Amino acid sequence: MRGMAPPTIVLLHGFTQTGRSWEPTVAALGERYRALAPDIRGHGTAAGARPVDFASVRADVLALAPERFALAGYSMGGRLALGLALAAPERVSRLVLVGASPGIADPAERRARRAADDALADRVEAEGIEAFARAWAALPLWDGQPSAVAAAAHAMRLEQSPAGLAAALRGLGTGAMESLWERLPELTIPVALVVGERDAKFRAIAERMAPALADVTLDVVPGAGHAVQLEMPAALAAILARG
Repeated sequence: MRGMAPPTIVLLHGFTQTGRSWEPTVAALGERYRALAPDIRGHGTAAGARPVDFASVRADVLALAPERFALAGYSMGGRLALGLALAAPERVSRLVLVGASPGIADPAERRARRAADDALADRVEAEGIEAFARAWAALPLWDGQPSAVAAAAHAMRLEQSPAGLAAALRGLGTGAMESLWERLPELTIPVALVVGERDAKFRAIAERMAPALADVTLDVVPGAGHAVQLEMPAALAAILARG
């Protein structure tokens, strides 16, 4: 119907990013959705917000969004989006998870990851943002990333606050996250799992998640690595526009 407002989609960014990381995807999406891409606590304009934890981020998003909205998240933002959809199923109409996981099921592995996240947080605070950004850019997760994309991601990391990123590691890291593997069957809304072709780790995770979801699609984006929304924004926008 002419004059009707488009539905809202909330886009949650990854660790070391801000809502601006979604700008190419939003541009490619056009007028299909009204897009909201907030800075998550510990990042960007929300670097100083405290506490940085899953409950507080969920409350931020639910306060920002309309009564019913589509939800997409990348990596850390995907883990946050999954938790939010399970916590407030009456609010979320559709879920798109990009390079995301439901957490770590094994308690011992989760404790080890939490210790590693806490140690990295200490290192960010001690060494500063430039040393951290260089180390983060060297992770195998980014292998094959186009140089222009890598440069843009690195520039965004350099804008971050060491204290904010440390708080996000401690409060929103995979080690701090409750495992949601057993809760996946609770989701009855459409869920799209999106992974880059080069992202073998998260492709395997998505393939494990899919059978537990009632209404699921799994999209492997050709030519992309972990950061699909940075590398192939038009392809991701096409997936978002299907809903």
